[in-house]
This record gives sequence, structure tokens and C-alpha cells, in this order.
Amino acid sequence: MRYAGGSRDPHERRESTDAMRLSASDLVRYYSPSVCRRRLDCYRRGLSEAEPGAFEQLLMEMGKRHEAQHRASLEPVLDLSQGSLDERRRTTAAAIERKEPRLYQPVLSAPAGFAPDTEVTGVPDFLLLEDDSYAVRDCKLSRRITEGDHPEIAAQVKLYGWLLEAETGTRPRRLEVLSGMGEVEEIAYDGATDALQTLAMVRDTYAFGYDGYEPVGWSKCGACSYFEHCWPPAEKRRDPAVLPDVLQGIAKLFQEMGTTDYTELPRRFSTDSLSELRFGHGKGSRKVGKSAASILRHAEAFTSGKMIVLGPARVPESDNYVMFDLEGLPPQLDSPEKIYLWGTQVFGANRGPCVQATAGFGPEGEQQAWEEFLATAEEIFARHGDIPFVHWAAYEKTNVAKYIERFGDAKGVGARVLANLCDLLPITKAAVVLPIPSYSIKIVERQAGYKRTLTESGGDWSMAQYIKAVETEDENLRTETMNQIKLYNREDLEATWAVMEWAMGLRAVPQKA
Repeated sequence: MRYAGGSRDPHERRESTDAMRLSASDLVRYYSPSVCRRRLDCYRRGLSEAEPGAFEQLLMEMGKRHEAQHRASLEPVLDLSQGSLDERRRTTAAAIERKEPRLYQPVLSAPAGFAPDTEVTGVPDFLLLEDDSYAVRDCKLSRRITEGDHPEIAAQVKLYGWLLEAETGTRPRRLEVLSGMGEVEEIAYDGATDALQTLAMVRDTYAFGYDGYEPVGWSKCGACSYFEHCWPPAEKRRDPAVLPDVLQGIAKLFQEMGTTDYTELPRRFSTDSLSELRFGHGKGSRKVGKSAASILRHAEAFTSGKMIVLGPARVPESDNYVMFDLEGLPPQLDSPEKIYLWGTQVFGANRGPCVQATAGFGPEGEQQAWEEFLATAEEIFARHGDIPFVHWAAYEKTNVAKYIERFGDAKGVGARVLANLCDLLPITKAAVVLPIPSYSIKIVERQAGYKRTLTESGGDWSMAQYIKAVETEDENLRTETMNQIKLYNREDLEATWAVMEWAMGLRAVPQKA
């Protein structure tokens, strides 16, 4: 997904004034979906943003519902969500003066202190009066609210506390977040020192721009709405940061060393010399280590535009293989993580049908899907013996183990699946170096020549479709939606087989003497 999050916050729109007005949403823009100062500069310059996809729109809608449900539980509340920010600030100040017990969408504002003609504005979801002082409460979909998991949430809520203190002269009673789990969690108030320092940096970026080095990264940039403004230029200038296994700290190290073009890497470094380089600072610094060989090989592949074959994929020998792929909801959308489709298909000498166990929409649906999958796996083992279950990356292994613990494995079939799992991702990476920025199956499958029929697909798309199916009361729409998810999963299985066949057929090219 490519959505910068804070830039579309409906509660804190920037209004034209002589002073610069910063908001708590500017903190979110810096931190989410990943820490990036370049995103702030893109926003400052008014660059176009990619529209949020189906999943991002779903998250926004779910966030609104989460907030609305909590508001209903607190009624009566004084609604301050209408009007301009300046009008709402005045009505908020008057409501606080009157000691109104519950305020919804209040507007708090104060001079920044770190720069002249700069004002800071924040719009917490709720202010709740307790013993003559207010607690701040914000609603978030995230299941985990720790600063390590979500620094943007902590910074935003702490800034609300600082604004409240500036408005009332009294420290906030508490800072609270209603998590996606429906639990109210407290965040310690520290005067928002770090949040204000970050906001000062944001202010400087908005005022003067930013032309420093900010490395791209596939996982870092893939969810950002400014992706098209940053990634293609990085590819064009051959930034080492576009290479797989070049972490942010390694990219910055290359920049400091003056190695700004990945074509220079094989000439400047050997595997040994690159592996000994240290990146990061202080106790957090570490060696490039085993990533060195992969970085240099990818630099060569990107330079030539051609793959480098190291040898055939070393897959366990078998006449037949099960392609295995799961579709699931992450913990913040369903607690705990929920697998809603278990897809399997036998390929090889005796190709079988695609068999998919889907979670029903009742309370027992998830367990029923698990048991249906175990029954399918048992039949496969009975027909083929200890056949490899081939998957891509760690998701399948992680969740089979979770479901054994959650719902049991009376016949030991789940344990047998675990013992026969074969992760094709590391096998493929050991066989071939590809001039691609990510080894996502959706990218690697193109190298194998596989083409999907669905115009829209992807894990985020699948999740959005499943939640749509859960929430609709239209049985025809539900059936149609689930059929689309099943088709997407079936194509995932076919793509995994296509990549496996292609990788097994690779042959290393002899090196010239």
C-alpha cells in the first residue's frame, strides 16, 4: 500500500495564516508509514499523492467506526468537530473554562516556542474531565500501542498533552489511547520534549526544504503515497539503496564514503572488505557481514540488467509437490491473527485440483477451516506420502504452528505439514540473483513468465475483500467476493509452482577464464 497516513488527517487541516501552523498530524507524516524526512519535503512542495487503495480506505473507514463506537459509549459528549479550526479553538477554550465533562474533537493550540510566528495545533479525539483536570484520549486501530511499535502514536498523544497544559496551565490528568483491542492504554507524559524537537525539525523542513540524503527502501517506501516521486529517481541515479539487502544504515555509509552509484560497488569492494565495514552508530553499529556477497552480486545484476544464475534451485526431490498459500488478517484487524483461507494444490506428475478451506462467518468458522485444511492435508499424505508443502517466505510456517497451538492437532497432521514445509524464497535466492528490488512472489513470478488474470490483487486487496464479505448481508455479493479471493489464492499457488519450475531449470553459466 502507498499511503502516507497523516497527510490526509481530516481533523487537522492546515489553514492559511500569516504564521506557520503545525499540527500533530505533521508528526504522523514524519513517522508513518516509516521515518522519512523526504516525505515532509514532498508534502511541502505540494507533490501529488497516490490515492489510497481499497485496503487503506477500509482502514480509514474502520478507524472512523472505532472512534464512533467509543463516542457512543461516552455519551453525552459536547461535539466540537464543526467549523474552522480557529472557531473550534475558541469554543474549545470556552468549554474547558466551563468544565464541560466530555469534549469530542476539541481544538488545542499554542505558540511553538522553538520558532517565531509558529503555532502548534492538535485535535485529540476526546478530553475527559476528572477532578478538575482533563485526560486526553485518542482512538487508534493499532493493537499494540508501545512507543517501540508506534512512535507516531506516542508523539502525537504527548503533543496533545503539552497543548492541553499550555491551554489550561495544568498537566493532563492522563494520556490514553483506545487500542484496536478496545483496551484503554496509558502513555506516560514527559512534557513532550522529544515530540517538540521532532516538530521543530518538521518546521525547518517546511520552511527551508530538505536536500539531504534520505535512502529509499522497498519495505520503507512501498506504503508511501509519494513512492513515484522518490523511487524512480533513485533507480535512475543508481542509488545503492535500491538493491536488496542494502539496509538504510548501509546506504548511508555508502553515501558518506562517496559511493553513490551501485555500479561502483564491485570495483571498490571485495566481499571480504565490504563484509568488514561497520554501519550505524555507537553500541548499535554492526558489520555488513554475510550480506556483502549478496549486495555485490545484486550490484552486478542491476548494472547488466541480467540475472546471475548460481545454480539450479535445490528443492527436495519428489514426483509431486503441494503448493501451499494462506490468506489472513493481521492482528490489528482481527485479534488474534486470523487465517481465512488455506489454499493447497498438488503439482507435478499427478496434478490435483485446487483445494481451499475458507473460514465461515460464524464464531466456529476459523476452527472449521483449520480442521478442513488438516483433513485435506491428511488425504494428500495418504496419496503421496511425505510430499513437500512448498510456500513462499515464513508466513505459512508461522501460522501452521500458531493454529496447532490454538486449535490442536489430534492426529499429528499439522506437525507433519510443518516437517514437510519447503520455503521456496531462500532456495530461489540461493539459485539466482535477480535485478529486482524485492523478492516478493509478485515480482519474482514475472521473471518466471507467470501472468495473472486478475487486474487487482495482492494481500492488502484480499484482506479488504474478505472484510467486505464479512460485513455485507447480501449473500450474492458475499459469494462473488469470496470467489474473487479464491481466484487470487489459486493464482498465488500457480505462481509459486511457475517460479519453482523455472528456478529448478536454471543452469549456471560457466565463468570465462
